[in-house]
Amino acid sequence: MAQHIGIVACSAEGAALCYRAICSGAGAPLPQRYAHPEVSMHTPPLADYVARLERGDWHGVADLMLASAEKLARTGADFLICPDNTIHQALPQVLPRSPLPWLHIADAVAAEALARGYRRIGITGTRWLVDGPVYPEKLEARGLGWVRPEAADRDAIGGIIMEELVEGVFDPASTRRLQQAIARLGDRGCDAVVLGCTELPLVIDGANSPLPTLDSTRLLARAALRRALQGGTALPLKPAAG
Repeated sequence: MAQHIGIVACSAEGAALCYRAICSGAGAPLPQRYAHPEVSMHTPPLADYVARLERGDWHGVADLMLASAEKLARTGADFLICPDNTIHQALPQVLPRSPLPWLHIADAVAAEALARGYRRIGITGTRWLVDGPVYPEKLEARGLGWVRPEAADRDAIGGIIMEELVEGVFDPASTRRLQQAIARLGDRGCDAVVLGCTELPLVIDGANSPLPTLDSTRLLARAALRRALQGGTALPLKPAAG
């Protein structure tokens, strides 16, 4: 029997894309038509997360993630995923208290980068993600290099994400601005770019990106399907402190 996937969601557009990817097979055939695993999702208001991110309250972010995790555990989920790159920075604070194991979005991306032979990865996403340790740690663990966008591009990308994409606004001018930022990562030696916001694949993909893309949303969905259908691995629970 397939395992039950629990989705700890943050922003609606990215979570919805991940959910749809899981239910459609995430680019791989399901055992039979329509036979995706059971999926449950929970999210508090995005405003609750943003307020904590703005004040750098990662303990508060972890508490919100845990509240969702506990509710999903009660629904019968077997393991958890979070289709939001930014709040993975709080995951180390979540794991010791989590009722269920997790998959890590950056693990799925880094594994794909290595499998496809990329060596130097550009990181795009919100300012909290790009300035944080989530992708540098996971990429370096696999011997991969990484590059952050320059300051003006970081600000532009972050603004497009938070002011447009999370609201379901897709402006062609903003897509062109994202393409320019990705091209500059290529100029700095990157051979691929991680779409490190789960909304970015809604406007950037392999067809319109100046660099090959690592779609964090769909790679997480594929990893979740693999675990649910074939008994893959998830991050182990850590002993609770005290």
